[in-house]
Amino acid sequence: MKQGLEALNALAPEEALLELLNCCGSARWAERLAALRPFKGMVDLLESADIVWWDLDSGDWLEAFSRHPKIGERKAARDQTPEASSWSEQEQAVARDAAQSELAELARLNRTYEERFGFIFIVCATGRTTEEMLALLRERLRNSLESELRIAAEEQRRITHLRLRKLLEQ
Repeated sequence: MKQGLEALNALAPEEALLELLNCCGSARWAERLAALRPFKGMVDLLESADIVWWDLDSGDWLEAFSRHPKIGERKAARDQTPEASSWSEQEQAVARDAAQSELAELARLNRTYEERFGFIFIVCATGRTTEEMLALLRERLRNSLESELRIAAEEQRRITHLRLRKLLEQ
């Protein structure tokens, strides 16, 4: 989007929906947020995104999680647009340079996490090292399902904020 917020506000509903799906893979989130346009500014957009996000149910959150690749992998379980896929890769760039032993441990812990909770490990990886992500994975494996779902939803919210900013800066 070349012109930022004005361009997002001016898009046809279907186009806005597609752009917003790049930021968060929940269709209901994207539909509801697109319907709230026009936004007055970045703060209004981010606050609206949060209100919609926290009003969704766990099924919507799980849909969003499923559109992310596992930490250390490149492909999500569900289809991503090329733009969303590129953003995921940028966000997980540190894992590309990880040692083979770290990648193997990420894969092992990802499997354990998914078996325990029924969804993939979601973390806002931007700026985090592979060691930090491994430590977070180990720590979060001790959580209850209810607690972990809320933590994962908060991580998704942080990722969504980063991507909304990227969307408007293009």
